[in-house]
Amino acid sequence: MPTIKEILQTMDYGPAPESTKEAQAWLESHGRRFGLFVDGNWTDAVETFGSFNPADGSELAQVTQASQADIDRAVDAARRAQPGWVALGGHGRAKVLYSLARLLQKHARLFAVLETLDNGKTIRETRDADLPLAARHFYHHAGWAQLQSEEFADYRAVGVVGQIVPWNFPLLMLAWKIAPALAAGNTVVFKPAEYTSLTALLFAEICQQAGVPAGVVNIVTGDGRVGEAIVNHPGIDKLAFTGSTEVGRIIRKATAGTGKKLSLELGGKSPFIVFDDADLDAAVEGLVDSIWFNQGQVCCAGSRLLVQESVYPRFIEKVKARMQNLRVGSPLDKSNDIGALVDPVQQQRIHGLVEAARAEGCEIWQPAGETPVAGSWYLPTLITGASTSATVAQTEIFGPVLVASSFRTPGEAVQLANNTVYGLAACVWSESISLALDVAPQIKAGVVWINTANQFDAACGFGGYKESGFGREGGKEGMTEYLTPLAEDARPAAPIVAEKGKVKLAGGDSPFAVDRTAKLYIGGKQARPDGAYSRAIHGTNGEFLADVGEGNRKDIRNAVEAAHKASGWAKATAHNRAQVLYYIAENLAIRADEFTARIAAQTGSKDAAREVQASIERLFYWAAWADKYDGLAHQPPMHGITVALNEPVGVIGIVCPNENPLLGFISLVAPALALGNRVVAVPSEAHPLSALDLYQVLDTSDLPGGALNIVTGSHDELARTLASHFDVDAVWRHDGSAEGCAEVERLSAESLKRTWTGGAKGRDWFDAKQAGGRAVLQHASQVKNVWIPYGV
Repeated sequence: MPTIKEILQTMDYGPAPESTKEAQAWLESHGRRFGLFVDGNWTDAVETFGSFNPADGSELAQVTQASQADIDRAVDAARRAQPGWVALGGHGRAKVLYSLARLLQKHARLFAVLETLDNGKTIRETRDADLPLAARHFYHHAGWAQLQSEEFADYRAVGVVGQIVPWNFPLLMLAWKIAPALAAGNTVVFKPAEYTSLTALLFAEICQQAGVPAGVVNIVTGDGRVGEAIVNHPGIDKLAFTGSTEVGRIIRKATAGTGKKLSLELGGKSPFIVFDDADLDAAVEGLVDSIWFNQGQVCCAGSRLLVQESVYPRFIEKVKARMQNLRVGSPLDKSNDIGALVDPVQQQRIHGLVEAARAEGCEIWQPAGETPVAGSWYLPTLITGASTSATVAQTEIFGPVLVASSFRTPGEAVQLANNTVYGLAACVWSESISLALDVAPQIKAGVVWINTANQFDAACGFGGYKESGFGREGGKEGMTEYLTPLAEDARPAAPIVAEKGKVKLAGGDSPFAVDRTAKLYIGGKQARPDGAYSRAIHGTNGEFLADVGEGNRKDIRNAVEAAHKASGWAKATAHNRAQVLYYIAENLAIRADEFTARIAAQTGSKDAAREVQASIERLFYWAAWADKYDGLAHQPPMHGITVALNEPVGVIGIVCPNENPLLGFISLVAPALALGNRVVAVPSEAHPLSALDLYQVLDTSDLPGGALNIVTGSHDELARTLASHFDVDAVWRHDGSAEGCAEVERLSAESLKRTWTGGAKGRDWFDAKQAGGRAVLQHASQVKNVWIPYGV
């Protein structure tokens, strides 16, 4: 007679299929043929393509391929509707968003089943994760709409927003994008993924029921040509894209110089770090949620498993045992864990990467079991023995494939975690909270989960560092992505750039001439320009004032290297950074007359004394912010807190304005330093001497060498080098050169560094609203959300 243990071992889940009756009836009510939703109405379905169930390959419906003319109509409708949507007021918009949230809840089962049919993810995920979180985003942003006039009084809506989302979370990505855009007063042209358009079309129906005014939400379907038309449309004021890093680069290049606001949430290769003191069983369950959730088709999936060496063998055995119990099968069966991949193309790509790893000598392990014959499937897979440079260890596979390796020390764990071009998310598992909280800030990722995985909430921002993109979705920082500071509307036209002096050899014609060229400032020391060339600087009366060094690519490389060596500045306390800025202001005040005379000689300005005094005040202003730009502690539904840390961006290249050569320089450099960034600054090309005169001020103000580096020379050449440098994390350019700003944005696409450019407009550097405030602080920082559960 079998024992109870033997009976339990033979027990298995029975089938628990979800009915598709209502979803099929909804499809039939439309004749399984859908037009576009533009200006509050449905268009006729003319040119169409099939939308298929990835679990069995059957066709669900025919969906319209939008044309350029369709996009034009959608953008025009959004433009016409936008003033009225703003005029409705915060409370009016809040009521509409609230209605959308209620309707999502009311029709949650229909949305969940339709999502599963169209995407292939399990019904448990769509029902228990996607739908509640989608509704939560509309509830949360209804609140922001209500509070907008109070919390964002100095901002306005951007205008018409183009939004493009991927196929892995069709409805949830829609909620992440549309809810904040509408709350802020924008109108949208939304493109769902080609593979998974159906829940977006169902959402269009509830927009009609919720009383969304015509033209506020427009949904256009189709392939990549539709996305390209949205990206390139001159009537779009902002683009929000979630998808691959490769496409993100294309969009960054396409929008360069257009003035369109841009947020990119791109790929990831997220580390899942397990220390030897972790609860290993809990970590295994967290790993399941991290890499096998949604078949691994998640940008923040924990696809790189890093386990401390002492527990690595034991943990791998636990992982294999758990993998063996994962149920792969019909996504409509509520007892299954892993559903179908979205399309055969994705299946083939994953298979190719795994087989390439096998050919490279990696060990491939999969649990015993069969997958359904029809549809797109892939068994959960564990890869071991891969080098840190192996393709599977560096490339985003976007499937149920885990690559495992070991580490010895916390320092090595951080090094391995950061050994990727991506920086979207990470998991840290340890029973020592001090260890976990020591490691989390060191990981270059926008989200870090401690002893948990794949937690999301509308109140907590989500987004990446490095080639995982820029911008945030959710939280207050997510709202600012859809707003523009009112001060931007008051900016003056581009200033007139003074004629540039001629470049000559630094020592003149005689080999015995004394080089009196004002040098560069690199690593806390004056340095001769690498090319040994100088530029003569003359005053407005034509009088020769001085020669300055003509910096080149090598000088920028030296400055960037010095900035990276000064990493201690980022680790210094905010109080310490504030104190240094106060010292700079104090020492500048002592030499105010000297700086006033220099500005007057260079520019002929009669406001030179005012500019010096404003520069001193601006240093005090940013010193004051240094220890007051705190993060936030969110309280998501999870039992715990999420700490939003305002971290420095890293190394910032700053091209300063030609006008107000001292005030413009300080207004840009000081906030970057205040928040712990290291700076490579290119001062006014026409009037650089005011910045060069700061050397002695800096040397007597306790600023560490390398925290601020100054390279004089051609704005175009030096900005080009900064934008192309892969070890520069952001570039700011504010010299009024429209072409130069466009080039910075275009070149930055290769490493997807952040940019802040002024375009063809100038800036009133005396105006605190144009040259200060939280908008500048946001450019000088990036938000990392650290999730810390209680009692786990």
